[in-house]
Amino acid sequence: MAPRASSIAQVLRQAERDAALPAYCVLAGDEILLVNEAADALRALATQLGCSERSHLVMDARSDWSAVLAAACNTSLFGDLRLVEISLPSGKPGKAGADMLQRLADQAAAGQLPDAFILLRLPQLDWATQKSKWVQHLKKQATWVAIPGVARPDLPGWIAQRLARQQQAIDAATQAWLAGQVEGNLLAAHQEIEKLGLLYPPGALSLEQVQAAVLDVSRHDPQDLRAAVLVGEPQRALRVLAGLKAEGMAHLPVLWGLGEDLRILGMLANLPAAQRGGALRAQRVFGAREQHLRQALQRCPARLWPLALGQAHEIDRHIKGVPVAACLPDPWDELARLVLRVATAGKPPPDQPISLP
Repeated sequence: MAPRASSIAQVLRQAERDAALPAYCVLAGDEILLVNEAADALRALATQLGCSERSHLVMDARSDWSAVLAAACNTSLFGDLRLVEISLPSGKPGKAGADMLQRLADQAAAGQLPDAFILLRLPQLDWATQKSKWVQHLKKQATWVAIPGVARPDLPGWIAQRLARQQQAIDAATQAWLAGQVEGNLLAAHQEIEKLGLLYPPGALSLEQVQAAVLDVSRHDPQDLRAAVLVGEPQRALRVLAGLKAEGMAHLPVLWGLGEDLRILGMLANLPAAQRGGALRAQRVFGAREQHLRQALQRCPARLWPLALGQAHEIDRHIKGVPVAACLPDPWDELARLVLRVATAGKPPPDQPISLP
């Protein structure tokens, strides 16, 4: 069985100690910047260890997977080490692709591809795909590296670490401001940090210097909004809502996500605590979303959920053109009212008024 790595750093350290790359390595993650950096580090080490050829194949369920086998088995006349990089952007190889990926993993584990280093790049796989036979097989036979994104609470620290690499530093308030500007767009965050390195010398940077240099490049989706509402971050929730509006997002997808969470929370509030875990499983709620829902359930009074869900129904009618006397003329304003109702529930009044972006 191939060793399973917890991080790309562990893979690189092991490869340097062994003076050999893992025969088959899988990088799985959605954050393009971090996956690219991991792949770059592996390529650089491959070059140091004598890899002189590189093939890159972008595949999907309809591709001719025999090309992958040919690339992996095409032994060099001089025995040079070759890097065979396979990108599967969809995460869905189809039956032929799944069979081929498993076959190559078995050959690599058995030492039958001595001149090839196989690097497979995958997106973050959904729950069902993670349970599939081919994924489970690769996790046993290959070196599997899951590359998580940077969670919102960790983003200021990540920014500080990146600035430290170029011998620059900012205070906590500036870290928080910069995190808000680049949230949801880590590649742009990296570019803005590099820009600061070009514009200013090493040392401490002021908030004014950073604000003068950095653009608002944040990107959001309805999932960001739901997370901010559930964990009780009203100012961030309003900023995300404003971003969705500015990006041209339709009202209904935004409302649907909020309404789905309100429906589940209303159901959970009426159940004994011992039954809530099973109810969440039945609704196919896992991971971070489950934690966010539990936080909201603990923070907010049970009477809130039917009232908030009723407000969501009124907004739905309003968006669809049905007159609702209690609603504001602009559905975005009414969505902001709903967001604030849930995000501020069960919390003490803020020190400063919550302002719209």
